[in-house]
Amino acid sequence: MKKLLIALSTLVALAACSNKDQFVLNGQLSNNDNVKKIFLYEGGEMVDSAFLNDDNQFRFRRTAPIPQFYNLKIGDNNYFFVLSNGEEVNFKANMKDPNGNYQVEGSETSLKIKAFSEINARYAAVSREIEGEFQKRLSKEPGKENEIREELFAKYQKNMDEFSKEVLAFAHKNVDNLAGFYAISSLDPSEYETEMIAYADLIKDKFPKNETVRDFVTHMAELKPLTVGQKAPDFELLDTKGKTVKLSDFRGKYTLVDFWASWCVPCRQENPNIVKQYNTFKNKNFTILGVSLDNNQAAWLKAIQDDHLTWTHVSDLQAWNSKAAELYKVSSIPASFLLNPEGIIVAKNLRGEKLAQFLEKTL
Repeated sequence: MKKLLIALSTLVALAACSNKDQFVLNGQLSNNDNVKKIFLYEGGEMVDSAFLNDDNQFRFRRTAPIPQFYNLKIGDNNYFFVLSNGEEVNFKANMKDPNGNYQVEGSETSLKIKAFSEINARYAAVSREIEGEFQKRLSKEPGKENEIREELFAKYQKNMDEFSKEVLAFAHKNVDNLAGFYAISSLDPSEYETEMIAYADLIKDKFPKNETVRDFVTHMAELKPLTVGQKAPDFELLDTKGKTVKLSDFRGKYTLVDFWASWCVPCRQENPNIVKQYNTFKNKNFTILGVSLDNNQAAWLKAIQDDHLTWTHVSDLQAWNSKAAELYKVSSIPASFLLNPEGIIVAKNLRGEKLAQFLEKTL
């Protein structure tokens, strides 16, 4: 009997140790139709999978010595968590819930992420309504596409601005846990770069072992020298005729450094606006330097001609390996930097009416 009690106590101790050395994620689905297999991702890498049992349940056991981001991929749906050793988390989802609602318990940070997901879903629903209204009105008045688009874009932008304000408020409220970082990562970095850099400074020492956070903090630190108020780094490239052109050659004028490419659809869609602003302000101490991320010279030159881009253009025809793009940490295009006559960055990524308004006010 004594040996049996010792053996049992050893098993209990091992189980306790096991619970501390891993997390458990239990799941229960309803209305899942043909979904039979669940995938678990850590960061962007698929690390495990599980089949549903006859009761539409599943379970994952993993080791996470520090809190890590996880994503359950169930059919077309994704559910996000922050999990670490010692947690036993219970998850339930109705796969036909139109708003993607779900239940989670056993992980405080995952509950916060759920709360943020509900904020995100609320604003996403408004965006879908606006898109639906656009399609409905366009079918009735196809000749008024531009008017309808302009009107509804204002509503869309207002919705996005309000969403971004909530994101920032949520992130700062949760600066001491990874839910705040999860939220701030949903912002458009071209629009909220300053806020994201400031947030990186707040959390740079809070999660030193989390690789995703470290990468974010490092990237934001790299962007700091390229923020508004900083002196624009100089570079030189060849123009369309093979002549060396330096950015510093443009000192004395407001200069829009426009990163684009012939193959970039959003760039080509924005080009008519840039042409309009150039023609409006070119005699008011304003010019443009186009920096192409093309790797095909013929396509580059044809796009310049087709889009009537009459300002100076340069490229090393290295696509994303362009030394200017690397210097300016350009990871998506179109991207632009507006410099004052002293070569100081005064604005970034101004497009559409925002570019016109800034130039009108400044010049």
